[in-house]
Amino acid sequence: MKFVTNIEKEKFDSFVCSSNKPHFLQSYNWGEFAKLEKNLIPHYVGLEENGKLIATAMILEKKLPLGMCYFYIPRGFVLDYSNDELLTTFTKELKKYAKKQKCVFIKIDPDIIYNKWDKDGNVLIENDDTVYKKLKKLGYKHLGFTKNFETMQPRYSFRIDFNKDYSEVENNFSKTTKQRIKKAEDFGVDVRIGNIHDIKSFYDLMIITENRKDFITHNESYYRTLYEIFSKDNLCNLFIGSVNLDKILKKLKEKKTALILEMDSFPNTDLSKSQKSRKSEVEKQLEHIKNEISRYTEFNKEYGSNINLSGHFIIEYGGMAWVLYAGNHNILTDTYTNYLTYREHIKYYYDKGVKIYDQFGTIGDLRSDNPLIGLHEFKRKFGGDYVEFTGEFDLVLNKLFYFGFTKLVPIYRNIVKRRAKSKRKNEEKD
Repeated sequence: MKFVTNIEKEKFDSFVCSSNKPHFLQSYNWGEFAKLEKNLIPHYVGLEENGKLIATAMILEKKLPLGMCYFYIPRGFVLDYSNDELLTTFTKELKKYAKKQKCVFIKIDPDIIYNKWDKDGNVLIENDDTVYKKLKKLGYKHLGFTKNFETMQPRYSFRIDFNKDYSEVENNFSKTTKQRIKKAEDFGVDVRIGNIHDIKSFYDLMIITENRKDFITHNESYYRTLYEIFSKDNLCNLFIGSVNLDKILKKLKEKKTALILEMDSFPNTDLSKSQKSRKSEVEKQLEHIKNEISRYTEFNKEYGSNINLSGHFIIEYGGMAWVLYAGNHNILTDTYTNYLTYREHIKYYYDKGVKIYDQFGTIGDLRSDNPLIGLHEFKRKFGGDYVEFTGEFDLVLNKLFYFGFTKLVPIYRNIVKRRAKSKRKNEEKD
């Protein structure tokens, strides 16, 4: 086996996509994106046997003080984990390579499922610690079975298996989800695939979501660069869900007219019991419609006729698709635009032949008072399998620097995050 570096794009992506663990975080494009927007240095390395790749890793190098660095291999390695000799050899070669770069530690979070449940809670995979034990034996330090978003990548997600009839995929949606999709259709919600010119609108939706959910999103350049890099290879799509208030108001006014005509049809006196009941119901509906017309008219004055309410950024790679980012407006939630937007890109990628659709992140702490439980419940309603990954491992190469990095850097990062959020809020006020 020969350790190789600087693997060219076509060869690298071809191997990753043909493996049984393709992941966009191990793509050549993600490395190029991380270089531009995260100030990380990508390394494309692997093992060859008889001139043919048998293992790869897209490494992201983060520079540290004193000429040191650390390596992060997101959702990697890409190899046959059942081959002990291959895993051992690749680990040894990576250590040699990393030490030459003055690397403090190598972090990995492989796309290996530890537990898996179907939509009804039936166990599909339970406590599969085979890879966990192998990595521990090779000297990797497991960072724990975290329950929320403490790690670099989420430890939990929902994945929809598309290896079935589409009718079965949609039938697995919850009853509430189906009802809300139907309501969105009744509202005339429009879902379209956007382009680079929609990035600004998408970014605005992400900022609104950030303020509502209390998390820090990225700047507009981040999303623009991500789109530019992956769209060149037709590996991403931006789905935009919107409503036309003129059309909604037209339908409401038509319904109002119909209700007024029905009211006028009732006799003034001597109403039967059923007529009284129906008249009372029509009066309530008419009052509701009037209030809705007033509400939507105000939105029309403030936002104009067309409003983008949902924006979803999806990356496709190696026969899989990931809903990487989703931003939603605070207003007109009763149109359920978010639900229809999800349904539309689920159907789009099913029709395109994608095999696995990943909602990219949920929680393992399912207590009712967890502030993230709403996110979990929303994603669960689309009927995917609930998966738990084995988690993060660090291969420590310099114990002294590793201690300083793991104990002091998190404190510094929290300070930076708080300052960044405060700065952004001040900029929005200005």
